[in-house]
Amino acid sequence: MQHNIIEYIYLVLIILALVMIANKLRLAYPIVLVLGGLVLSFVAAFSRITIDPELVFFIFLPPLLYEAAWQTSWKEFWKWRRVIASFAFPIVIITSTVIAFVSNALIPGFTLALGFLLGGIISPPDAVSATTIMRQVKVSKSLLSIIEGESLLNDASSLVIFRFALAAVITGQFNLQEATTDFFLVIIMGIIIGVLVALVFYGIHKWLPTTTSIDIVLTLVTPYCMYYFAEHFHFSGVLAVVSGGLFLSGKRHIILSYRSRMEGVNVWSSLVFVLNGFVFLLIGLQLPTIIQQLGETTLSSAILYGVAISVVLILTRLLCTFGAALFTRIMSHFITVADPNPGWKTPLVAGWAGMRGVVSLAAALSIPLLTNEGNPFPHRNLILFITFIVILMTLVLQGMTLPWLIKKINLEDKFETIPEKTQELIIQKKMALSSLTLLEEKYEKERLENSHLINLYERLKIDLDFFSHHLADTNLPKGNTQAQFHSVYLDLLEAQRKLLTDMNRKAEFDEDLIRKYFSLIDIEEYKLREKGVFPQIK
Repeated sequence: MQHNIIEYIYLVLIILALVMIANKLRLAYPIVLVLGGLVLSFVAAFSRITIDPELVFFIFLPPLLYEAAWQTSWKEFWKWRRVIASFAFPIVIITSTVIAFVSNALIPGFTLALGFLLGGIISPPDAVSATTIMRQVKVSKSLLSIIEGESLLNDASSLVIFRFALAAVITGQFNLQEATTDFFLVIIMGIIIGVLVALVFYGIHKWLPTTTSIDIVLTLVTPYCMYYFAEHFHFSGVLAVVSGGLFLSGKRHIILSYRSRMEGVNVWSSLVFVLNGFVFLLIGLQLPTIIQQLGETTLSSAILYGVAISVVLILTRLLCTFGAALFTRIMSHFITVADPNPGWKTPLVAGWAGMRGVVSLAAALSIPLLTNEGNPFPHRNLILFITFIVILMTLVLQGMTLPWLIKKINLEDKFETIPEKTQELIIQKKMALSSLTLLEEKYEKERLENSHLINLYERLKIDLDFFSHHLADTNLPKGNTQAQFHSVYLDLLEAQRKLLTDMNRKAEFDEDLIRKYFSLIDIEEYKLREKGVFPQIK
């Protein structure tokens, strides 16, 4: 037990080192982690580490999906619901069908049922890898919303296909009508269970006397409850987590206190970072185990099959995204759509953003060793190897070239009606104006008598004048007064930190109080740097 703990501590340190290398090279860290895991798999001390599919599905997947749903804008999700639905369901089904027929024709002894099994495994872009990489790439808000929304839903449709194909291989029977009914039942009931569990936790947060610590622990438990209850009744745990996460995300300002929200963000950020690190590193670590299990298939043949199917997979997704764009353009003549003219740039980037990840590998690993008759499951090891090649090719090839592609075609967000900086100034101006109005209408007497309210009122007036001035001229050069103000204010905050450090050396000052004011200074700096005037630093 102690040895295993030390081993995983080493892995955490390796993950941190690889992420720092990725930052230095300006690469998305999932790519570097997969390649690092690949190199590490040839080191004897780590070559024995394997992925337990149940561990991935139950330990890793719920919190990662929940965090992705929590970060997703419901407004954007609903705006692009038709595009997201077409990506998450029809494209997955089409891709699975194409892979089924191609693999059946390409690989000797590979039946159509095995082809659908492989298609169900590798057809969906992975929720973890897609959102992690896309968040680090400068893309339009609309495209990011579509990719994130798709990545939240496509696992459910692919795993249903996988489940039915697996049953067909094992039993030799397949009922299309029954499969279609079960497909919709699994999806609808998964969503219902997710929302019902979310309502339970909504009530706990809102009406029970929770503390900040209890709130944060409850958010960590929530996705596991959603996933477990849905899977227990053989419905979609993925959609349960996604639907419940989207519901609670929109209610966060009602059910959580300001402290719970602030501290919860820090906890979740660190947790998801570590889980993502393990997920991508473990993908790379699986290579030796998979190669050893190839059996009669030669390594060169297996690589050939994997590369060929990866190419077909990439081309199929590209054709599907362009087909979806064409279909949207045709339907815009009959119904109202979010984008009646998608063009060619957005479908190209969306098609190229189809990285596969750990969910595909976990699904492949969950294939049983034996059929119901006790015979070895046909081509199990080859399916595992092909899945690994697909993950490696899509994650490395597409993930590394995606930033270049976006820069090359100069993809712009044609739906951004107001520039982001202007939006910030408008928000800040309206907040200051609202505060002034409240003080004037509700607290007129108090603000004239209370020195603190007098100072607050004057400060808000200065802020309002400041924001109004900059809204009048949003094209100010870099050396404008706002940037100068921020620069001086940051220097002032650093001077305050030095003062607190000196005061902390004196016995008469309580260190807890000193730390409190350190935190307040950190919040001020965070507010400044989040405005985008200065880069984020440690």
